[in-house]
This record gives sequence, structure tokens and C-alpha cells, in this order.
Amino acid sequence: MRQSKSVIICGGGVIGLSCAYYLAREGWRVTLVERNAEGADSCAHGSAGYVSPSHIEPISAPGMVWKGLKWMLSSRSPFYIKPRLDSDLIRWGWLFARHCTEAHRRRSAPVLRDLCLESRKLFVELSDISGDAFEWKQEGLLNLCQLPETLDKYTQGLAALCNEFGIEARVLDAAQTAALEPGAKLKVAGSIYFPIDAHLSPRLFIPALTALLKDMGVKFSWNTSVYGWRAEGGRIAGVSTTAGDLVADEYVLTGGSWSPAMVRDLDIRLPMQAGKGYSLTLDRPRLQLSKSLLLTERRVAVTPMGDKLRFGGTMEISGHSDTVRLERVEQIKAGALAFFPELTAADFAGVKPWFGYRPVSPDGMPYIGRLGRYANLATASGHAMLGLTLGPVSGLLVAEVLAGRKPSVNLSLLNPNRFV
Repeated sequence: MRQSKSVIICGGGVIGLSCAYYLAREGWRVTLVERNAEGADSCAHGSAGYVSPSHIEPISAPGMVWKGLKWMLSSRSPFYIKPRLDSDLIRWGWLFARHCTEAHRRRSAPVLRDLCLESRKLFVELSDISGDAFEWKQEGLLNLCQLPETLDKYTQGLAALCNEFGIEARVLDAAQTAALEPGAKLKVAGSIYFPIDAHLSPRLFIPALTALLKDMGVKFSWNTSVYGWRAEGGRIAGVSTTAGDLVADEYVLTGGSWSPAMVRDLDIRLPMQAGKGYSLTLDRPRLQLSKSLLLTERRVAVTPMGDKLRFGGTMEISGHSDTVRLERVEQIKAGALAFFPELTAADFAGVKPWFGYRPVSPDGMPYIGRLGRYANLATASGHAMLGLTLGPVSGLLVAEVLAGRKPSVNLSLLNPNRFV
């Protein structure tokens, strides 16, 4: 019977917690293993908090190869790859370049759309169940454009793509944009408005979901690292951790950007790079925004979270390095000052920058499904900048895979073995 089956989830970020929720909801006996303490920081904590069906373009979009080569020359660029002799990075870069095509963009868009829409629906359910514990807001997203040529480019590009695949995108001029977001003066030529997008406060969502899991009987093994596996006859027979060997019927890898290292001893290669992102959160902002915003030319996300305001952005492929590149943080500030004439550098004085590692696959699509040649090992990882957005649907899909049911979303482009 389903309730007699056990599963160990390796990784306690937003993806791991989401997997635990949907598996526990179906009666699985769930143990979640996390190397950090309860309440410790994770990649989702400092994120923009977007739940964005408008994000239907993979990061490996047409033109990104040449942009990437140009941006590599400056550590201030929106997408910075630190040059280094690393075989995993070289292979990742080669695969990334192969997927920066219009064909891949159009093939991926409907899959990302379906994932995002399903996840948004699940967030609504979770908000109701938790009593709006994580400040769920359905106000839409404004892609702000300072230059008319940028607005034209996005009108013909992203807006057209979204409308073609059923995600409403409205092109607004400066006056229409100001009317939709009256909480701040904006220095823009116009915007693309996505009414379906939403946002939340990640630092409230993680503990709210953890509390739900405890009520459902999920067991947690905090401060516990995975360092090995025991395999027998094409199955995982146990996982070795700093808390001892753990055994279950099924195992799910949700280690974020650390996932490849966690299964390397199983001779599994999962192409992925850690994409460092930064954010700055103002505790008492002078701007009173209602919607999430994207400062298009600067690649900076802006999100109101209760009485706080978060500015985040940049993608830095430099490995797991805890070095804070202040020049990248300054670029976020500069972007904010360029779009909001009411802000000054003093607004950011004393604000400590946060950073986290996004797990970036080379084709911009997550890995969801059975992993390698092991019949009872699955993964949900590689979500890049959509980790929070796709958390609930990833958990639902893993529960469906483990139950042997037809997945709610087509998983053919998400096969974790696609680069073997």
C-alpha cells in the first residue's frame, strides 16, 4: 500500500520541501535530509520572490552566446562567466552554446508555460491552506523599459512569444505604466505588463511550508550531509550521511547547485553550474510599490515584500565561491537609481548584500525524473532562476513519477539523463 512506502529527500531547499509536501500528501513516509540547520539561508530566501508564468524563455536564448562572450570581459555585466580551466564548465559552456537557438526557444516555451501555470495554481492552494502565511500577491509583473528601442524589441520578442502561447502580455506607454504603478515615479519609455504573474515573500514561504510538513509527519534530519551511496542490482540500497546510513524505498535528489557533486560517486554526470545571484532588501523604503517589476535594461528585479522592498539580479558563473563582488552589487544599485529618480545612494547605505547559488542547467530547463540507471533514484534540480516559481509543480511531478502516474506536465524536455 502507498502509505507503507518510504522516501528520503536529499536537500532541504524550496524544491526539496515541495517534494516532501506532495509525497507526504499522498501517504509516503518522508524523511528530508538537509546539511544546514533549520531556518538557515537557502537560494530561495534572498530571491526576487517571483512566480512568473511570463518567464517562458529559457536562459539559453538566441544571441546569448555572443552576449556571453562580450559580458565575460566585464565582472559588472548582467551575465558574467569567470574564465577558468574547468572541464565541467567547458562542457557546460559547449552544451549551452548548442541550445542558444530559436528552435530550442520555441520548443521550450510551451513546457515552461505549462510548468509555471500549474505551479501558480498550486501556490494559490498553498496560500489558502497556510492562511496567507507568505504574503501571496497576484498583482502582475511590469517589465520596465527605459529606451523606446528596448520596448520595441520586447514587444516583438518576449511579448509576442507570450501572447502566442497564451500568456497575456500588454504593451504600455509611460503614462499607462505610471497609472498601473502609482507608488513611485518611474523613468521609463513604457513597459510590458503580464497580469498573470504574482509574487510572495520567500523568507515567509520557507518556514510556512516547513510548518505544514511537520504537521503532516515529515521527519527532518537537519545538519546532515550526504557523502555516499550504496547501490545493489540497479537500485539504491542506502545513502550514507553524517547522521549514519539511511534506508528507504525511494530516494530523491534535490541538492540544488550541489546536486552533481552529490551523485558523482554513482557515475552520474549532471551538467550544471552554480549561478550566483545577489539581492539588497530595504527595510523602510520610500517607494510603495504594489507590483513586481523588472528593470529590463539593467536586468534588475524589484519586489515589494510586506513593508520591505527587494532589489535583486545578476548571474555570475564562478563556482561555489563565497566572495562578494562589490562591483556586481553596485550594478544593482545603479539600476535602481536609473529607473527610480526618487531614490538616492543613501537609501542603500548600510544594506548588507545577500547572495545565493542558482542551479543552472546548460539548456535552461530543469531536471525532473528518474536519474541514471537506478530504478529508485529521482531528481528535481537545475531550475536556474525559476526555483521558487517551479517549486510546487516540481514536487507534484516527483510525486507523480514515484507513483508511476502520467505526469501533469510533459517531462520529455526535462529528462535528467538527456546529456548522458
